[in-house]
Amino acid sequence: MTLSARVLNRATLDRQLLLERQSLPVEEALRRVVALQAQQPAGPYLALWNRLLDFDALELDAAYASYAAVRSTLLRITMHTVHADDYRDFRVAMEPSLRGSRLRDRRFTACGLTPDDADALLPDLLEFAAQARSAAECEAWWIERLGSSEHPSAWRMLRQYAPLWHTPNGTPWSFEAQRGYVTANVRPVLSEPGSPESGLQTLIKCYLAGFGPASMPDMAQFATVQRSRVKAALRALGDELEQLEGPNGITLYDLPGLPLPDAATPAPPRLLGMWDNILFAYADRTRVIPEPYRKLVIRINGDSLPTLLVDGYVAGVWRVVDRGIEATAFHSLSDDTWQALAAEARHLLAFLASRDPAPYRRYDHWWNKLPAGETHMLPGD
Repeated sequence: MTLSARVLNRATLDRQLLLERQSLPVEEALRRVVALQAQQPAGPYLALWNRLLDFDALELDAAYASYAAVRSTLLRITMHTVHADDYRDFRVAMEPSLRGSRLRDRRFTACGLTPDDADALLPDLLEFAAQARSAAECEAWWIERLGSSEHPSAWRMLRQYAPLWHTPNGTPWSFEAQRGYVTANVRPVLSEPGSPESGLQTLIKCYLAGFGPASMPDMAQFATVQRSRVKAALRALGDELEQLEGPNGITLYDLPGLPLPDAATPAPPRLLGMWDNILFAYADRTRVIPEPYRKLVIRINGDSLPTLLVDGYVAGVWRVVDRGIEATAFHSLSDDTWQALAAEARHLLAFLASRDPAPYRRYDHWWNKLPAGETHMLPGD
């Protein structure tokens, strides 16, 4: 049996808790959805608001404060929130990609440093950050080691490579204002032979549980790892995975026995935040983004706008304005759909009110570059 594109769409929504909000503890939900892209602090909160019934932001605050949920540079060489129990395997899996992208970047090498120099610096850095340090303290440590305040970008490359967690600071979204860092308390053994490959196998199984069925290129895209490494990991996993056929005969992989929703399963509207992982988890973005809309919602630098999800697919964008949520659809939507989006907007505005009424306001300039669409003002109560 060939799986249709619509079945794959519904599988993604089901495994990502977007077909129906679930009543789950935050820590369990975080492991279910694998990871939450988190370079903007509000992102993980909005992602969980879309997925959990009666989501309480204080629960994620507490998970961050106890380091049950941790924020670090990981998948796609960008900031993600993951469960601490998953961090080590994910970080080890990403080691070759992080090392190549950060330590061979000209922003690191321009001051004469090499990857070997980074290896020599890391033990001292991890010992220094064994207790939480502010960004200023870390930068002072770096200047002392380098003997110069020049090349601040080199420090940024090193800290993005090192197994460091961001320290929460108690602001409305936990990581705003002053940054801080602490050594991951489950240090990856970066020199352990073969560990990146075993870590990648674990990451692939977690990915399939949260995003499958998926192709080999999808897995490489999700993490930003070389396809050759993914192919080797799939061979090593062997019978632990099942193979399926997708649209156009593409080979898909999945964990055995996981259910697949019917193509006719209803998908309720959602107001996804920026960088929601379903937009970036596949090489084939059409699983959730119609091709004509891809360049409208994902910018050249990889940022994405907050999106309207209608019938399981991106249908437009939204932003908070003074009177409520301004929603712009790229194609005509039914009155019932607009009413459902309005209900979502009321709940979202109530959620944002105690935190940050307009968490993405700095990106409003992008709206001037969007084509005209069907725009509705969705007010709060």
